[in-house]
Amino acid sequence: MSGPQCCENPPVLDSGCGGVGHEEEIGGLMCYVTGPPHSKRAVLMLSDIFGYKAPKLRLIVFESKSLASIIKQKILDIQALMALYASEVLVVDILYLMVGSSVMGAPSRHWRLHIPYWPFGSRTMVPQDLAMFGEKLKLADKVSASGFYVVVPDFFYGDPYVPDNPERPLDNVERPLPVWLKDHGPDKGFEDAKPVIQALKSKGVSSIGAAGFCWGAKPVVELGNYAYIQAAVLLHPSFVSLEDFQAVKVPISILGAEVDIMSPPELLKKFEEALNAKPEVDSFVKIFPGVEHGWTVRYKDEDEVAVKSANEAHEDMLNWFVKYVK
Repeated sequence: MSGPQCCENPPVLDSGCGGVGHEEEIGGLMCYVTGPPHSKRAVLMLSDIFGYKAPKLRLIVFESKSLASIIKQKILDIQALMALYASEVLVVDILYLMVGSSVMGAPSRHWRLHIPYWPFGSRTMVPQDLAMFGEKLKLADKVSASGFYVVVPDFFYGDPYVPDNPERPLDNVERPLPVWLKDHGPDKGFEDAKPVIQALKSKGVSSIGAAGFCWGAKPVVELGNYAYIQAAVLLHPSFVSLEDFQAVKVPISILGAEVDIMSPPELLKKFEEALNAKPEVDSFVKIFPGVEHGWTVRYKDEDEVAVKSANEAHEDMLNWFVKYVK
């Protein structure tokens, strides 16, 4: 089951997708990784058909929880920073701190904040750095801010789907989406995820959550059915069926769109009924009004409703992992 909504508003894939993390090989796959590398808690993020370098898979607006916002509100201190970034912040060394002209009697350009841990890496930050971090951080980086080691694998081996014509995204003459899917089916994603999970466990990770976006939802359900993970979140899922949820063994959250031919609200409600029939497994199903399939990672920047809804879905996802991945 695939359709045009899977391909609408395709991202521009380039090497400048950035993030504060880095890329490395884990379990045989190249991965974007971010967050405290020694954390016992990890989150695996499985992309849609556009792959792990799609910018908005990693991009999200940091609002009231950003470092810049705290500084602007003149409440930056060690206690607030620890509360914000959880126990994974090992040491915070304030060399010089100035928030506004009334503090410490020094101009703002003179303060320095040294953070030797968390997703920024070990570095000293100055005001111009926080201007960037305060406005935009990557989605994976935001999850890591709660102490998770976040891994975003390249399940497509450098071969994400690239439509020739964004206006008619199924019309890639050389390889339309159904043909591409023969080489990159969700079932293969499930198999490829298992070595990644094993590699994380060998690093000392003891609890793992997984989030699946569109294509990535099916492998995540399978991981939950066989208890390879401790919690699952599906965002505008594709390729999943009612039967998938009858065997799920871990807490699972489904975040869907009101306008979605892949998983329409009627189908999402059936998923909810199937999950409610399993009281031993905690579940949560939410349908976001006024948005379309793929909105959490492919929203249009000028669409205020979609942006707000995407941020809300990201927060729901993060809260689920905080609750169950311990």
